[in-house]
Amino acid sequence: MSIWRWSKWLPDIPPELRLDIGTGETPLVRSRRIGPAIGLKNLFFKLETNNPTGSYKDRFGAVAISAMLAAGEDHCVATSSGNSGAALAAHCGAAEIRCEIAVIITAPTDKLLQMRAYGADIYQVNDFGIDKEITHQSFEYIRWLGQQPGAALQISSYSYSPIGMEGIKTISFEIAEQCPEPVDHLFSPVGGGGLTLGVANGFENLLTDDLISHLPRIECVQPEGNNTVAGPLINGKSEAAPIERCDSRISGLQCPSILDGNKLIPAARRSGGTGHLVSDNSIWAAQQQLAQEEGIFCEPAGAVSLAGALQAHRQGCLDSNAHVVCLITGSGFKDSASVERMIRGNLETRDLSKLIEKSGAPITLNVRENKKC
Repeated sequence: MSIWRWSKWLPDIPPELRLDIGTGETPLVRSRRIGPAIGLKNLFFKLETNNPTGSYKDRFGAVAISAMLAAGEDHCVATSSGNSGAALAAHCGAAEIRCEIAVIITAPTDKLLQMRAYGADIYQVNDFGIDKEITHQSFEYIRWLGQQPGAALQISSYSYSPIGMEGIKTISFEIAEQCPEPVDHLFSPVGGGGLTLGVANGFENLLTDDLISHLPRIECVQPEGNNTVAGPLINGKSEAAPIERCDSRISGLQCPSILDGNKLIPAARRSGGTGHLVSDNSIWAAQQQLAQEEGIFCEPAGAVSLAGALQAHRQGCLDSNAHVVCLITGSGFKDSASVERMIRGNLETRDLSKLIEKSGAPITLNVRENKKC
């Protein structure tokens, strides 16, 4: 099975042109330690790390590049902080489509290498994704490139690529199938807002067709240093608020522009959800908790949802019996620097021969040279 089994709610693309490299059908797993430890009996994690390129962006890439095939386009122009670039590059490789990507200056090296491995051409712009004006100018130039004959602009935002973004809704369809009871709270990381808006739209599709009894509360979680949506939601504002410069160090969520924020705020309100602002340190702590207490290896942006849920629980906003789902959006293999931060002080591998000698076990380990990693 693949995301295309949900074609009823996806763009109309001929079956023979629907790309399928294994995207979707990611697991929903119940928390074994974190939830029970704090009294949340029904805490779940949606593991988007299991997609082909390691993030939920494959759902966007699959639909976006399939639509390009249907339109006879052969040149993909994109911007990315890493994950959407990898997803687009992989699907372009499968479709024999040229792929050019402008990446934000803070994109992790691991993500750049992944994009290049799929054959994409990569360009970097200083302060792109950090400074509002430079980000705006870069978007405008890339939009112009995407308007050239045979080209298509692909940015993981409804404001730029609404067709491809429809693929994000399949996360909601799967969760509704997988969760043993209707979801009460859905915690989602927010950068430009496209992921969370797509998930909200998906649940609204299900409600319209009477396939769920109620909307889950869409909980929008942002790093404090990129407060474009969460703060306005908390403060009762009707529109998102652009910031001059992003101060968060969480790669993938550094987006000072509004993008889909103005559509996300009313969608979250319709569901009864709100915003949550969390510190970078709490995000890194949640990343470590997921790895060491749940066995879930994700990048920092993938742990933002849990940081928000833990904060909401501390503030008394979650009933102990509520069904709570956190979107875990990207693999830890995409950002080795964050993993090194997590295990700092525990990088040295122990010498096994010395451990055997110290233990007194009747074993001799004969090696020519003992090496430490």
